[in-house]
Amino acid sequence: MPFSPAIASPQPESLWRHLAAQTGSLSTSPGAGQLESDLQVDVAIVGAGYSGLCAAHALLRRGVSCAVFDANLIGWGASGRNGGVISSKFRPSFSAMAKAHGLDIAKRMHRLAHDSVRTVEELIEEYAIESAQFERTGNLRCAHTERALAAIIAEAQWAKSALGDRSMTVLSRSEVVAETGSAGFVGGVLNSDAGTVLPLEYVFGIARGIAAKGVPIYTLTPVTAIERLPGAAGVTLRTPAAKVRARQVIVATNAYSSLTPATREIQRELVPFRSAMIATERLPIDLDSRLMAKRRSYTETRRMMKWFRRADGRMLFGGRDAFGKEGQSSGFDALQRAMVELFPELADVGIEYRWSGYVGMTFNALPHVGRADDATVFCLGYNGAGVAMASLIGQHAAAIALGDAPDLALLAQDGYRPVPCHVLRAPGARIVAAWYQFLDAMGK
Repeated sequence: MPFSPAIASPQPESLWRHLAAQTGSLSTSPGAGQLESDLQVDVAIVGAGYSGLCAAHALLRRGVSCAVFDANLIGWGASGRNGGVISSKFRPSFSAMAKAHGLDIAKRMHRLAHDSVRTVEELIEEYAIESAQFERTGNLRCAHTERALAAIIAEAQWAKSALGDRSMTVLSRSEVVAETGSAGFVGGVLNSDAGTVLPLEYVFGIARGIAAKGVPIYTLTPVTAIERLPGAAGVTLRTPAAKVRARQVIVATNAYSSLTPATREIQRELVPFRSAMIATERLPIDLDSRLMAKRRSYTETRRMMKWFRRADGRMLFGGRDAFGKEGQSSGFDALQRAMVELFPELADVGIEYRWSGYVGMTFNALPHVGRADDATVFCLGYNGAGVAMASLIGQHAAAIALGDAPDLALLAQDGYRPVPCHVLRAPGARIVAAWYQFLDAMGK
C-alpha cells in the first residue's frame, strides 16, 4: 500500500490556526502542492518547518537551487504547534557547559544562543512578517522555591562576570507578583533578549517569502526513500508520484521523523515528549489588565516546567506531558489544574483551545547538526526551545551542505548517535517524568 500522509491525524484546532484564519494566512498557505513530475536540484530539503525553510532561505541567498518537501501542509508539525517563545538559551546552563567543556565553548554556545534571536528578527524584517506579531519583551524565569531562586541568580551573576552578558536582571518576590499577577513564586530572573511570536504566522511568512523568490515547496509530498546509487554522486529521493535527484539532501524532520521510512532512522536520535497547551477564552477586563500586562513569556523552575504567556487577550499555559498521547484529555486537564493553582482567578474562566505536539529531546539535551554521510545533512533536537534555534541551525545546515564548516561548538555532530536503549525510550521517559514530578512536589 502506498504511503499516505498523516492528514488522517489533522492538525488540532489551536489558537494559532484560529488567528491565522482571521488574517487569511490559513487559506492562502504557500506551497506548490504535490510533486507530480521528476525534478533535479542542487539541494533537496525534507521538512517544511523552521529548519527546512530557513535552510532554503540560506541556499536562496547563495544562488543554490533547492526544493522543500513535506508529508503534510506547512506548519502541520512542531512549527505550527509550539508556544511561540523566542529564547536565547539551551537546556543546559552556560556555567555547566563551561565546567564540562571549558569557558571558550561556553562563550561560543552563548553567542549561538543570542544569534538565534537575531536570526528571527532578521527573517521577520526581510520577509515583512508583521502578522507574526514578534515582540522582544523578554522572558521571566519564575522561581518556585528559594533554592531555585538562588540557583538562577547565581547563573545570571556568572553569565555577567564570565560572559559579559548584561541581559539578565533579578526581580524580587513582590516584583514577580506585580509582573505576573501570581503569588506562586518567590522571585525570578528576567532575560531581556527574548520574546514572543505567533508561530504559525512566522512559519507561513518564511514560506511565503522564499516561495515568492522561486523556491518550490511541495506539500503533501512525503519522501518515502532516500537512495544512494552505486558509483553515482548525490541522492535520489522517492515520493509517491515522482523522484528527485539532488547533490545534497538536508533532513529537517525532527520529532516527526517517524512519518516516513526515509527518515525513520533519525527518530532513534530522539526521545519525543508530548507538549500540551491550553488557551483560555478572552479574559475579563480586570484580569486582562492585571495578568502579565508586560506581554513577556514566562517559565518556571520546576523540573517538569510549565510556561505561560498572553496572546489575543487570552492566557496560554503549556507544559510537558510525558504520560499522555495525542488526543487524550489527561494532559490538558492537568495543565488547567496547574494554571488555576498559580492563578486562582482563572478558575471560572473557560478553556477555548487545547492542542499538543511533539518535542524532540536528545540524550545530551542539546540540538544536533552535522553530516550523516557525504550527501546527507541533518538537524534535530531543539529540546523545547526551537523557534529561534531551529531558524538559526537550518541556515547552518545549508552551509554544511555546501561544504562549509560553521562554528557550532557543542551542536556539531558527525553521524547519527542513537539514544542508548532507544527501544525503552517511552517507559524511560515516563519513569524520569514521574521522578521529576515527585521532586517538584517535595520542593527539591
